[in-house]
This record gives sequence, structure tokens and C-alpha cells, in this order.
Amino acid sequence: MPKRILQGVVISDKQNKTVVVKVERRFTHPLFQKTVRRTKHYHAHDENGAVKVGDQVTIEETAPISKLKRWRVVENGPNA
Repeated sequence: MPKRILQGVVISDKQNKTVVVKVERRFTHPLFQKTVRRTKHYHAHDENGAVKVGDQVTIEETAPISKLKRWRVVENGPNA
């Protein structure tokens, strides 16, 4: 089964080896035909602690690492 890959912005790096990433998705509302934005927070594993708040990152689905972490940071940068 392929691993899902998402892009988002880091909103918290206070935990050790963990970052919280906000991922936004846009879709058209089925009835009103208006573009709607929905956001979701994901806890991602950051082994080196190189990612800071405000960074654009790419996260990849992985086997469970802890109670909340099922994602890991693949790459970070201005256009990740």
C-alpha cells in the first residue's frame, strides 16, 4: 500500500523530536459549489529537531511511532 504524502506548515516544535504540522485541504462544497478550506493537525516525527515553527514541510505516513505519531518529516524548506 502506498504511503500518503502531505504538505503543511509547522505550528509547534516544543516537543522533543516531534512537530505539529497544519495541513490545509481545499474542496468544492457539494451543495453550495463554493471552495471550502479545512485544516487538520498532524504530529510528525522529527529525529534531528531541524524543523522550526513556520517551516513548510512534507510529511509521510509511517508505522505508529507513539500514541499520536503516525507521520514523519521527509523534507523541509521554502518549497517542500
